[in-house]
Amino acid sequence: MGMNVGQGGAGGSRGRGYRPMAEINVTPFVDVMMVLLVVFMVAAPLLTVGVPIDLPDSEAKAITQEDNKPLEVTLDKKGQLFIGEENVKRSRLIALLSSMTNNDPDRIIYIRADSALDYGQVMKTLGAINGAGFRKVALITNSSTKTP
Repeated sequence: MGMNVGQGGAGGSRGRGYRPMAEINVTPFVDVMMVLLVVFMVAAPLLTVGVPIDLPDSEAKAITQEDNKPLEVTLDKKGQLFIGEENVKRSRLIALLSSMTNNDPDRIIYIRADSALDYGQVMKTLGAINGAGFRKVALITNSSTKTP
C-alpha cells in the first residue's frame, strides 16, 4: 500500500550500490595469443640450417640433445663442405673445428650429407673428424616411418 521511494528520489539508482562485473573479457588475451602464434609460425622455418640438402631416410632413434650448441658439418650434393652455413675448404675443416670447440674431444659434431653424395666422400669426412680426436660424431638422417 505504500509507495516505494528510493533514497535519491526520482532515479532510484543510488540504493542498488556498486556491483562488480563477474565476466572476464578474454578478447585481448586471444589477440595476443594469435599474434604470438603468427610470430612462431613465421620464425620456425628460419631456425633450420640454411644449406638445402636431401637427407637419406633411416630407422635410427632420435639423438638426445646433450649439448646446447652442437656443430653441424654439411656436405651438399656437389661435395662442398659447410660448417653451419659457412662454406669451408676441406683442408681447413679440422683446424676450424678444433678452434671452434677449443680442442674439446667431447663436443658433439653432426654430419649432414646429401643422399645423392658418394658414400666415400661422407666416410672420408667422418674419418678426418674422428681422426682429429673428436669422439662424438653423428650422422643426421630423416626419420623413416616405413615398416618392412
